[in-house]
Amino acid sequence: MMAALQTEGLVKRYGALLVTDHVSLDIRPGELHAVIGPNGAGKTTLINQLSGELQPNEGRVHFDGHDVSALSVDQRARAGLLRSYQITSIFEEFSVLENAVLAALAAKRHAWRFWRPMLDDSAARPAAQEAIAAAGLSAQAGVAAGELAYGQRRQLELAMALAAQPKFLLLDEPMAGMSVQESTAVTELLRGLKRRYTILLVEHDMDAVFSLADRITVLVYGRAMFTGTPDEIREHPEVRAVYLGEETV
Repeated sequence: MMAALQTEGLVKRYGALLVTDHVSLDIRPGELHAVIGPNGAGKTTLINQLSGELQPNEGRVHFDGHDVSALSVDQRARAGLLRSYQITSIFEEFSVLENAVLAALAAKRHAWRFWRPMLDDSAARPAAQEAIAAAGLSAQAGVAAGELAYGQRRQLELAMALAAQPKFLLLDEPMAGMSVQESTAVTELLRGLKRRYTILLVEHDMDAVFSLADRITVLVYGRAMFTGTPDEIREHPEVRAVYLGEETV
């Protein structure tokens, strides 16, 4: 099976500091693949290279069977490789639905037709409504974004990404700053998105990661130390020692 996304030896240096160290990944179609690691392991730098926000010093990124290494953020997003906040600048005075419609319009090459009411767009509105439903915000469709609770705003960010109809979602700590109750709700939301989208998840909430992930890659000092199923990660002695903080005998 061809990988949905594959990296070959990604390297990012800042002077003498090696932040990503020849990282090679393969993410399977429909998989929820998590990347975990201690603070400073290079997780966000890696996801920035996948989205196109950072160019690697070495290595290649292949998406959907094509080399996208030279493509910009916008070009990758239009190809379906989308980081959740890439197109999400929430307009607080707009409703949840209006924000999602704007995101759907932004994903279209020639969508900005300001002489026509945006909610009348025959393609954008259904895409936005479906995305809002998937993100669990249907009941808030008419609510101004500025009135949403923190967790709901994060759900709106995800809805806006989904409204752009991506093939692949890059999620960088979607549960950061959330309460336990909010994290539980987003975990269930992501569970509902599995198989509908291919997802790369960077997250510190280990309960969520081990509950959701099909496979997990452990990143330590910029290097992909090990990739395996949640059970394989739990039982790997080096991972337990380095990341999970357990002594090995």
